[in-house]
Amino acid sequence: MKRLASVCGLVAALTFGVVDTARGQDDAAQKKQQASEAAKERDLAKAQAVRDDLQRLVPLSVDVTVTRYQGEKKISSMPYMLAVNANKLGQAGPALLRMGAKVPVPTIAAPSGNPGGVTGPMPGPVNYQDIGTNIDCTAKVVDEGFEVRISVSDTSVYANIQDNATPTVGSMPVFRSYQSTNTLVLRDGQSREFTAATDRVSGEVIRIAVVLKVVK
Repeated sequence: MKRLASVCGLVAALTFGVVDTARGQDDAAQKKQQASEAAKERDLAKAQAVRDDLQRLVPLSVDVTVTRYQGEKKISSMPYMLAVNANKLGQAGPALLRMGAKVPVPTIAAPSGNPGGVTGPMPGPVNYQDIGTNIDCTAKVVDEGFEVRISVSDTSVYANIQDNATPTVGSMPVFRSYQSTNTLVLRDGQSREFTAATDRVSGEVIRIAVVLKVVK
């Protein structure tokens, strides 16, 4: 009986030992799985935070001023304001400004015969020429501030400031056009001259200044 009791006790001890070992292994596996899931959640949260930071929009106010000079005399100054959004990806979308008018321009048609005794060219259909200012602007967040890309195009009818006359060619109006694209790096509140160019016909100097402000 004593030997039987010893054997039973040994079997029970071994059984409990096996159960404890299995339970310990299950607990260790469960803890390992929980730690792995927690690490995955932290990685996902970190990746989402990075994406949110890259896509976070910063509202900007970009002031563009187109100024014309005749020598040292300022003859015109046209201010424009664009609301631009910026992020680190540079994919916030452009701000576009279109402002202008259409000028009628008659055309001349050669006569097909000699109707009514007309010997010279005859008036043809009227075309319309677009004039005005177009501005495109995009912005990107960089370490130094904001990378601002601006494109300015301007078309207008020539006007002589001295005698208020409009230069013509064969009684037709003369149009002038200007276009410039550049990329600037600006900080909040910083201003910078965008470009300066001299019109070879009129001698006017065109200067474009840009001021950037972060909208609070």
